[in-house]
Amino acid sequence: MSVDACPKRMVFGPCGGVRSSGGCEMDADLPCPWGDPAGAVPVRPWDGPTPPRAPAVVGGLLATSARRPVVLSDLCIPPYDVATLREVAGRLATHSDALLVPEHHDNPDFPPTMMAAELARVGARPWITLTCRDRNRVVLEQELAGLAALGVEGILCVTGDGRGPGTRPDVTGVFDLDSTRLTHLAARAGLVASVAASPASPPAGARAAALAEKQRAGASLVVVNHVSSPAALAAFLEETRAAGADIPVIAGVAVYTDERSARGLADLPGLALDEDAVASVVTAPDPVEAGIANAVDEARALLAVPGVVGVNLSGVGSSAGWVPAADIKAEIGRRLATERVGARA
Repeated sequence: MSVDACPKRMVFGPCGGVRSSGGCEMDADLPCPWGDPAGAVPVRPWDGPTPPRAPAVVGGLLATSARRPVVLSDLCIPPYDVATLREVAGRLATHSDALLVPEHHDNPDFPPTMMAAELARVGARPWITLTCRDRNRVVLEQELAGLAALGVEGILCVTGDGRGPGTRPDVTGVFDLDSTRLTHLAARAGLVASVAASPASPPAGARAAALAEKQRAGASLVVVNHVSSPAALAAFLEETRAAGADIPVIAGVAVYTDERSARGLADLPGLALDEDAVASVVTAPDPVEAGIANAVDEARALLAVPGVVGVNLSGVGSSAGWVPAADIKAEIGRRLATERVGARA
């Protein structure tokens, strides 16, 4: 596979942003080089050493997931706002096992090491997303070393979306590495290297094989993007096991309570939402309660799929404001925690 054929310079592809047409996320008129529907272009096998799987640290997310389902919550905050960061994180941390810290393609973010330090300050466990869009390999290695020194347990290793339309057109994307090679660096740094999987993105036939190669590169956990149904997730995980992947799975749960928060998820590449569920939530007499109940029901159904050890409460959740949106996800986490306690009793 020629690196030059991919605008993101990926060697181990495809990324999760392939359009439904098979076109590249960066250029709709450019076919994804791994997107041949006939499967003539195979996923490249990982050709480096496989690091030992990350140990389950006492009190860590992996260790917890071996005992009970875990809840990972997306951290949604405005750019460069420390006060809101601390308030939102403090509310989410109460009923989340870890907070998934994003890297936005259309808004600036604080550096990952600063985010990790701020979350630890309010008692939250950070799970840091690192992308290859804005950093060369040297800077990525520096971030990994800094996060390890801060005691961060896990990293979500992704290639990264292209920049949003009109977002910093004067800045060139880097893409020195892709998610598979970043995964290897993270595992070698002693971190729990987690990766993303997008079953709904074409080419469907490449997704299970790509995950298996990421595991061989060092991945110890996978966060799976939203799928249309638990049955679709179960079918995908059967494919991944056949391909040789057996790492624990965190399943994406779509959190929305109004039209805007639902569309924000539906418009992202590689995500599939149940349109009937969306309609039932946004037209309900109490959309907030309907959205919370819908997310709890979806989480319960996904946790019943073999191989799923937790859920990721994904999306902003509400257009009513950052703090009300955080309270919605915290309430979902609280209800799921109450169910766990009830089941043990």
